[in-house]
Amino acid sequence: MDEIDRNILIAVQQDGAAGLAELAKIAGLSVSATAERVKRLEERHTIRGWRADLDPAAIGCPLLAFVFVGMRAGRDAADFREAVQALEPVLECHAVTGGWSWLLKLRLPDLATLEQFVDREIRTLPGVERTETIVATATAKETSILPVAEADED
Repeated sequence: MDEIDRNILIAVQQDGAAGLAELAKIAGLSVSATAERVKRLEERHTIRGWRADLDPAAIGCPLLAFVFVGMRAGRDAADFREAVQALEPVLECHAVTGGWSWLLKLRLPDLATLEQFVDREIRTLPGVERTETIVATATAKETSILPVAEADED
């Protein structure tokens, strides 16, 4: 990845709706050369997709919660990983170190829905032994914008 790719990646993260002409100005390239760069970044899966950044409260899921999940000893996590993919309120699922096996990030409408979801969905997933739920009371920062590494030196 060179400095041009880096600049394109930074720009599309900040404004995914930016047109090729705008990206070309940022990249210092022609529109067609910029289009080729973007296509190559997509083909390499550096750009994994194009999405809108939605306001959770505006679409009915203002509650942010994190659920730690502990698995039964000796249990293969493959079934858990597969099952969690189908759970829409689960935005992220990470294997973690320490006393827990997994950390889930959830968005839901309210506490009652959260309690029901954890009891009926999370705790019934394959291999789940225990959970701990933490509810966010305020959010100081939430972003999906990644820090793009410096360009490779050739």
